[in-house]
Amino acid sequence: MTPDQYCEDKAAASGSSFYYSFRFLSPERRRAITALYAFCREVDDVVDECHEETVARAKLAWWRDEVARLYQGKPEHPVSLALQPHVAAFGLPQSELEEVIDGMQMDLDFARYESFDDLRLYCHRVAGVVGRLSARIFGYQDPRTLEYAHELGLAFQLTNIARDVGEDARRDRIYIPMQELQRFNVPAMDILHYEETPAFAELMAFQIERAREHYARAWALLPAVDRKTQRPGLLMAAIYRATLEELSLDGPAKVLNQRLSLTPVRKLWLAWKTWTFGYKA
Repeated sequence: MTPDQYCEDKAAASGSSFYYSFRFLSPERRRAITALYAFCREVDDVVDECHEETVARAKLAWWRDEVARLYQGKPEHPVSLALQPHVAAFGLPQSELEEVIDGMQMDLDFARYESFDDLRLYCHRVAGVVGRLSARIFGYQDPRTLEYAHELGLAFQLTNIARDVGEDARRDRIYIPMQELQRFNVPAMDILHYEETPAFAELMAFQIERAREHYARAWALLPAVDRKTQRPGLLMAAIYRATLEELSLDGPAKVLNQRLSLTPVRKLWLAWKTWTFGYKA
């Protein structure tokens, strides 16, 4: 199996919305973004699949060394080998790949976040930085496009957090800031016990509205000159926003006991519609 095929299989197996946006890219950009996505999946899987914290920390340390080897021209892992030709071609900074690992390590260091500022740092590392890396691969002329991509990454992560509250609770993780739980009178134990209370529904409505605001900010930041090249990110935005709206329509409190997911057919339709007719803010 070639490194590119390894990354392709990794992306396809995830069923992620990212995978559907890759379909519309040129071969070189598709290989690059698939390798980047596979890198993110590899380091994320370290945290999600390693039940021994010491093992997970050792694996993340290995990946830090592997990123260094990548930029020294000596990668070992199939994902790094696949990513290697694109690092210089698309100007992917080493520091940004390292920040992604920093974000994954936060999942080992924290199971709760006190304030939204604390959570925003996490979102910046695991999603905002990935947005910037992706925007570089898609191509851009105006530097403000990187600001748009970062903001869009935050919107994606906030959508994931809202969608996955119940799933995260099963891992004893709560990403909604403790200050906001207190503001809406939602005890942490209600979330850990999957209690669909009216107060929790109000808390989730607030989370959904904040994510909507980030989508609006991202669109406002995207320069017109780069809207065509950044279409893959906008495809993802259409899919993620549709997921967010489904959460709202389905009843925000239900996220504790069920995980909403759009069907592959609907994701593909949304991707095609956005690619053909453009993104609707």
